[in-house]
Amino acid sequence: MTAPAPQFLFDFGSPNAFLSHEAIPAIEARSGAKFEYVPVLLGGIFKATNNKSPAESLAGIKNKREFHALETERFVKRFQVAPYVMNPFFPVNTLNLMRAAIAAQIEGVFKKYVEAAFHHMWREPKKMDDPEIALAALNSSGIDAARLFTRAQEPEVKAKLVVNTQDAVERGAFGSPTFFVGNEMYYGKEQLREIEDLFSGAGK
Repeated sequence: MTAPAPQFLFDFGSPNAFLSHEAIPAIEARSGAKFEYVPVLLGGIFKATNNKSPAESLAGIKNKREFHALETERFVKRFQVAPYVMNPFFPVNTLNLMRAAIAAQIEGVFKKYVEAAFHHMWREPKKMDDPEIALAALNSSGIDAARLFTRAQEPEVKAKLVVNTQDAVERGAFGSPTFFVGNEMYYGKEQLREIEDLFSGAGK
């Protein structure tokens, strides 16, 4: 029996979601899996689960931040991806970016939009919660940002992001990146190894 397609629940505000996004194409090529990207609002998940970002949760804990950095270094080496460039405006409010991701799905430009938004958050980082900066950045990547941001204000688009986020929490999510294979949840970028093994047959 073939495993259901893995789902990738993501928010552009997560650098670990960005690293996962960078690793996924090679995983798909090696394993034959095809990831389904599901936009969620990380702030909404945090609020619903009383969670905090690593920047907050690791603050003041001796050795934990250092291990987190080591873990990221190992991930970058294992999956042969370039490390992210820390966004100097972090944390960035991603509400409009994530609503626009839903709009991009409707408009049929989702893949291109996701690539561009991640790029301007973590490759050439910008203050992407500033509407003018975000518009210019996305336009430079060939995205009709004004169209997407206008559509992002439509009630059905807003509602879809809320539903995605609530559904993620109900299924067990508490942060990003979160992955699901059927009802099985995997949390954190490191779990991509488990998912790849599952689809390549190595986990059998």
